[in-house]
Amino acid sequence: MKPRSKAVTAMRRSGIREIMDLAWRTPDVLHLEVGEPNFPTPDHIVEAAVRAARGGYTKYTPNRGLVELREAIVGKLETHNRIAADIDDIVVTTGATNALILAFMVLVDPGDVVLLPDLEWPNLAMTPTMLNARVVRYRLEPNDGFLPDIDGLDRLCRSTSNVKVLVLNSPSNPTGAVYPRSVVEGLVELAERHDLYVISDECYEDIVFEGEHVSPASVGSSDRIVSVFSVSKSYAMTGWRLGYAVAGEALARDMAKTQEIVTACANAVSQKAAEAAIRGDQDCVVAMREAYRERRDLAVGRLDEAGLLVSRPGGAFYIMADTGGCGLDGYEFCRRLITEHGVALAPGEAFGEGGEGKVRISLAADIDVLDEGLARFEKAVAAWC
Repeated sequence: MKPRSKAVTAMRRSGIREIMDLAWRTPDVLHLEVGEPNFPTPDHIVEAAVRAARGGYTKYTPNRGLVELREAIVGKLETHNRIAADIDDIVVTTGATNALILAFMVLVDPGDVVLLPDLEWPNLAMTPTMLNARVVRYRLEPNDGFLPDIDGLDRLCRSTSNVKVLVLNSPSNPTGAVYPRSVVEGLVELAERHDLYVISDECYEDIVFEGEHVSPASVGSSDRIVSVFSVSKSYAMTGWRLGYAVAGEALARDMAKTQEIVTACANAVSQKAAEAAIRGDQDCVVAMREAYRERRDLAVGRLDEAGLLVSRPGGAFYIMADTGGCGLDGYEFCRRLITEHGVALAPGEAFGEGGEGKVRISLAADIDVLDEGLARFEKAVAAWC
């Protein structure tokens, strides 16, 4: 038979999913590998979806999304993100994952270079690879709080040909780093100096414990910045598959056109649920964030005392821990952790070369599960390292 797509067959599957599959097949495992809130979707959002389904929101919607949802997003962007946008600058998507895919599809051609943080969410590397773009990583160092080195990025841009897209992620998955305003401004200025597009993954914007979330599009031109948001993490709506992107009119138009051939449009009922989430009372967001803060504090304290702490997350709901003394490949470490200690974590190597000798622990589980999972992790490290 003729070969399948080289780009797809050469692309490694997400390392997080590899571990999840094993964990799901193994009884009585504590799940600290996946970034999924353990809270139910708030009642007022579910009820809005029920009303929408009964009210006839079971048809196609415009490629860009329902007008009433995009109007709600415009208001949210203005007050929450300091981004000035019109409804035609917004594309509602089937999850933020789809928004990122559309952004890459619109921006890159084969051979173009995409600058990705190392460490980074695996899908951010998988998508440009599938499009035959070239991924070049810029290192995020623990001693610098996992913040980008702007001078180093500048040198990388000068020494690398065909650089076209700079990817940013704050609050960060997997490190929990929150980029200060001065860093965001410096990154936007660097993109303008080197004529780069920016894809900004802001899915954890509402989960910030220290500092503030600063959207790059609030300090730079939307003509070169695609900002990607989600309701999944803020409102515990992962299964509703609803995200959105905001960009300059030309970029948004091309993304909407591309969405037609990818998913046609986002789910109509989920769009009405997202509208209720964005327009509704935000106390649920605050309550969940404070629960994550309590879990963050627990994890930092335990890992620091055990000498295993790598990151002190200022946001998101992940923390990095040290396994470097064990001499085990991260995937092997995590597989053994599941089968021998009954706890699932994500291997650091899944997030880039900088993840070697580290694991990512999700704080999106009940605090008692997290506490027991950390105890089992510490026991494994003591036995193996």
